[in-house]
Amino acid sequence: MKGEPDFLQNLRDELGGGRQWLDRAIVLACAVVAGLAVVSLTLLADAATQAYGALRSLAWWTPLVWTPAVTALVVWCIRRWAPGAGGSGVPQVLVALDPATPIAERPRFVSIKVTIAKILAVSGALLAGLSVGRQGPSVQVAAGVMLHARRWLSPGSGISDRELLVAGGAAGIAAAFNTPLGGIVFAIEELSRRLNERSSGLMLAAIVIAGLVAVSAFGNLSAFGRFRVDGLSWWALLGPGLMVAIACGLIGGLLSRLMLASFTGLPDRFCAYRRKRPVAFAAMCGFVVGLIAVISGGSAVGVGHEHTRELLAATADPAAAHQPLVFTFLKFVASWLSAWAGVPGGVFGPSLSLGAGVAADVAWLLGSPHGTALVALGMCGLLAAVTQAPITAMIIVMEMTEGHGMVLSLIACALLASLVSRMISRPLYSTMALFMMRSLREPTVDGSGPR
Repeated sequence: MKGEPDFLQNLRDELGGGRQWLDRAIVLACAVVAGLAVVSLTLLADAATQAYGALRSLAWWTPLVWTPAVTALVVWCIRRWAPGAGGSGVPQVLVALDPATPIAERPRFVSIKVTIAKILAVSGALLAGLSVGRQGPSVQVAAGVMLHARRWLSPGSGISDRELLVAGGAAGIAAAFNTPLGGIVFAIEELSRRLNERSSGLMLAAIVIAGLVAVSAFGNLSAFGRFRVDGLSWWALLGPGLMVAIACGLIGGLLSRLMLASFTGLPDRFCAYRRKRPVAFAAMCGFVVGLIAVISGGSAVGVGHEHTRELLAATADPAAAHQPLVFTFLKFVASWLSAWAGVPGGVFGPSLSLGAGVAADVAWLLGSPHGTALVALGMCGLLAAVTQAPITAMIIVMEMTEGHGMVLSLIACALLASLVSRMISRPLYSTMALFMMRSLREPTVDGSGPR
């Protein structure tokens, strides 16, 4: 029959293509390096968080001095030496992926230099005690490493820059969250909807390998441990879960809209002052975040993973592990101001913490006995609302909590929260990328931004 594959001929082609196998080895080697880069970011970020905690314990007023000073220093360094390392990292990768971006401009957003600067700057932001995450920056970090493979590949490799960037960005998510499946879904949902059929398997292998590097470094453990939902009634969770999804959609949509407004700039005095004196404005934002750290005892700043673990572990009453309503408000303001300051940092980690707080508040208000399940829904819902990538949010939360028994509930919450968010705000990452593309025509472009 015509059109049937010729097994022997295909086998000879595969075995005879020595350069082709070398190209594949180069891509997979870069995937290992990308995973190591994300591991390095994780270790430095954790060390910075611990160092900040030690400094904060010296005196109650320490954050009021330390946070604004370090925030201003980080913003000054980024603007001086690596403007493309500002912001989250996901919009920068989207700009690099856009065919309209000139090849000469691409290193401004994704390169080895930007990767190194990003690792150091995000660690500096966490050392300052700001409410930022490391997962979004991991996308830009890994993408810079993977794109570097281009200079070693042969012209006939059939592997495009676009595929390297998509694989790198997805590998960053896979390694940062220790969720290889989440990285693959992120590549499909957020970064690209198509890959070359010839090299798609190689790109997926690169994503998985980067994730395996993180597993080798930190162990095959879920980031937030395991929780059980045995005997959970779907009807008992329906009402509270619906409230959590809607609340997360509203809060996540508002946070996304504020971040976009901060990024694009508004005709008000604050944005005008930020444009005129960005370093001084960053110090002002840092002072308010430091004040929030004093009020919350440090729980509302930083990535927020430790607070989220405490809420998931408090099976009887998650609200007892934090300040009801107060934490949610303070975390929201701290995350927004940290973004507005212009420091490098992601939104994934703070969104998970904020969503857990929202769910704990709902459980407290309703007196629900299913607090742990609601916290998982809140994490998923708010992450979906801020990123407007519901499938990615569901997969990430499911893998991080091993909440396989709640798959349907998680996807329902993510879809509803994302729908509500879309009524309030435009998509965060793609809108920021669009504004960065427009700014490429301006002489003052620096590629930076709040997220």
